[in-house]
Amino acid sequence: MSIPQKDPLLQLVTTCGSLVHELQIIWDEVGESGADRDRMLDELQQECLDVYRRKVDHANIQRAQLRQTIADSEAELAEICSQMGERPVHIRQYEQNVGSLREELQLILPQLEEMRKRKCDRRSQINLVMEQIREMSIELYRTTEHAASRTDVDEGDLSMRRLDDLHRVLQALQKEKSDRQEQVQGHLNTLNCLCLVLGIDFLQTVSPVHPGLCDSNSETSVSDDIIRRLSDAVQNTRVTKIQRMQKLQDLTSSMLELWDLMDTPTEEQQAFQNVTCNIAASEDEITEPNMLSIDSLKKVEEEVCRLEKLKSSKMKELILRKRSELEELCKKTHLVLETDAAGELATEAIESGVVDVTYVLENIELQIGKVKEEALSRKDILEKVEKWMAACEEEQWLEDYNKDENRYNIGRGSHLILKRAEKARALVSKIPGLVEGLMFKTLVWEQENESEFTYDGSTCFYA
Repeated sequence: MSIPQKDPLLQLVTTCGSLVHELQIIWDEVGESGADRDRMLDELQQECLDVYRRKVDHANIQRAQLRQTIADSEAELAEICSQMGERPVHIRQYEQNVGSLREELQLILPQLEEMRKRKCDRRSQINLVMEQIREMSIELYRTTEHAASRTDVDEGDLSMRRLDDLHRVLQALQKEKSDRQEQVQGHLNTLNCLCLVLGIDFLQTVSPVHPGLCDSNSETSVSDDIIRRLSDAVQNTRVTKIQRMQKLQDLTSSMLELWDLMDTPTEEQQAFQNVTCNIAASEDEITEPNMLSIDSLKKVEEEVCRLEKLKSSKMKELILRKRSELEELCKKTHLVLETDAAGELATEAIESGVVDVTYVLENIELQIGKVKEEALSRKDILEKVEKWMAACEEEQWLEDYNKDENRYNIGRGSHLILKRAEKARALVSKIPGLVEGLMFKTLVWEQENESEFTYDGSTCFYA
């Protein structure tokens, strides 16, 4: 059989009663009066009530503090869940199983501490990403304003959504940085190729843009300012390349004209073969190192100057040679050279120096071109003239043969003569047709060219 526990309050009442009884015995022995006894009992009762009231008030305050702590903890827990974008943790659903306020508080505190730790970790993650965004924004734009507009979120927002947004912003900046690095590297490669072609120092060209670009071990700057200045350097260098290319092509064109003018040997031209092959090249096609260097341009310029001096000293000889070429061409095409146009003018220019020698040479070249052009249009007629003249020669031979009284004598080689006579008769029989065709061709040519056809100055050469 179990012994029932004694009620603490009943024990207190019993103890107080025994003490009052003991006090009564003492008062009887001392001889206290009834009034004094009543007064002291009233005082004792009041003092006991005061002690009880203080204990009750203190317990009340503790209870209120516990309830406030629980309420504050629940509010903080709900706020943290809200900041982190998570569903709130409900504690009240467990109240049926909670025995006291302290037990309820002990149930909340671990979860609150866990959420506080998670909040701290989340804040650290967000701050880390935001710091990376800030550093990359400074690296790309030299300011944080560009990224601030994309990360300007309420500081109370510690949700995964915000962390994901920040990660996307960071990834976008990283992608932009990667694109800019490729852009910068592309500019550097282009600038290096331009410097190679121009024969200038790459490091001296890129150093004014940014010293860090010269160091392959350091991270390349990708700011807007660096890209702009690097782009300007590429553009300026390309302008220099185009200017030098145009100058080189002009010099090369003059050099080729002078070579052709003075019939320069192929062996002498070989030294400038790499230059002449680029006379019609575009800017992108000229990639050979030092092709447009100052030394290369100077070498071609010196060759042109040398040829100009040589041209001046050999101009008279050149004019005479071109004059001979013109005469020979006229002879082959059976044209009559205008003596007052080329010969007299050339002689006068050479001897008196009144007329520019270059002009004289150009005049002769122009006549050569005209004779060549006319010779092409006269080709068919000249071929028929040659056939007609060959037939006339055979006709003359046949007449002489027919007059020979010994033509029938049998001798050595007589059979060959007889065969030639047969061929001559066949050819002579074609003369009327040849003349008719020649007349037709000549007439057509004269109508097309609106001038008379002459053969060594004669207009009726086939009459």
